[in-house]
Amino acid sequence: MSGCNPEKPANVGEENAPLPAALSEPTYDEGGLQGWLVTFGAFCSLFSVFGTINSAGVFESYFASHQLKDKTPSQIGWVFSLYLFITFFVGVQAGPVFDRHGPRMLIAVGSILSIASWMILGECKEYYQIILDYSVLGGISGALIHTPSFGAVAHFFNRRRGLATGLASSSGGLAGVVLPLMLRHLFPSIGFAWSTRILDFITMGLSVLANTFIRAKLPPSNQVTSVWPDLSIFRNPRLALCTVGNFFLEWGLFVPLTYIVSFAIAHGQGISSAYTVLTVLNAGSLPGRVLPGFLADRFGRFNVLITTTTLCIILIFALWFPAGSSQPMLFVFAALFGFTSGSNLSLIPPCVGQLCETKNFGGYYATAMMFASFGTLTSAPIGGALLGTGNNWKALIIFSGLSYTVALFCFGTLRILVTGWKLRAVF
Repeated sequence: MSGCNPEKPANVGEENAPLPAALSEPTYDEGGLQGWLVTFGAFCSLFSVFGTINSAGVFESYFASHQLKDKTPSQIGWVFSLYLFITFFVGVQAGPVFDRHGPRMLIAVGSILSIASWMILGECKEYYQIILDYSVLGGISGALIHTPSFGAVAHFFNRRRGLATGLASSSGGLAGVVLPLMLRHLFPSIGFAWSTRILDFITMGLSVLANTFIRAKLPPSNQVTSVWPDLSIFRNPRLALCTVGNFFLEWGLFVPLTYIVSFAIAHGQGISSAYTVLTVLNAGSLPGRVLPGFLADRFGRFNVLITTTTLCIILIFALWFPAGSSQPMLFVFAALFGFTSGSNLSLIPPCVGQLCETKNFGGYYATAMMFASFGTLTSAPIGGALLGTGNNWKALIIFSGLSYTVALFCFGTLRILVTGWKLRAVF
């Protein structure tokens, strides 16, 4: 993709060295009123996108006992995997459009589609209806929103980009706390249809704020000539390792996000307690999105991503795997995994952004996420197939842990390729 310079490593230095701007970068305000307003606008726009992702466990549990009770776990898993796949895959077209025309048109259209998706969902009764609305329409809206939201933030920050991106994406953690608690009370009291309409009203209000504040700083990039992915990224080991590592990161992440509620119910916990587990996980992800972003700007974005990925592996095998019916162990896992996995999504934009020029960030980030979308597409269905009708939870958990392990190998190899074995190098 034009604008990427794979031959020059970005942001590598000694422990206390500032992160230099990559390539021929513009001057950044590192905030300012407009920069922080754009970050707030991105926070509002991403509430719906990542709120849908972080609340998947609630909808998976509800669908399994209501509209889709005659479907297998694998079939239900396709609802959420297809949403994620479309969100990231269609982003490959949204990224170059952002680079060429800015974020405002994309955010506006995405907001309209998101509002329509929540409104229609309340009327969906059949499997195909839920797929078309929740997965397809909702996924397209997510694709049009999330890439330009991160891209707009990147226009105003370089040295503090990790912190700003973490703050913007923390709305997903907030949504993951608020929405499960809210839906737990709304579903039995006012029904599914009105519960989704209330989500729709919340989305409307936040969309107004997002469309008011999100804007671009850099002029349109004349280098953008195509909305299709640039497969040449796989010719360079650094870009290929980053992209493949992100694929396996998504593969591992969305297993617990999708199945943690059903896991709790299957091991003897009530519905209220099971929903609380997801709330605890998402509550942990709130500081888990912001603090690692702050540390990443200081110690290196890939360094922090490698550290949090390692911790995710440890938690999956040391706490989730043996948890069983132990409620305290499951809650501890949810809190700690929520914190360590919070950076899985929030650090990817600044990590991949340091491998290309900011004016081409949208296209490159979208291409990288397009390949990751195949991981999100297959993660939950594979988990559901492993789970089967016999509730083979051990196999599902091992699948998640091994996926994280492969991601760690890719990111670790990338770091060694760029910095060698220098443990103090900032990268």
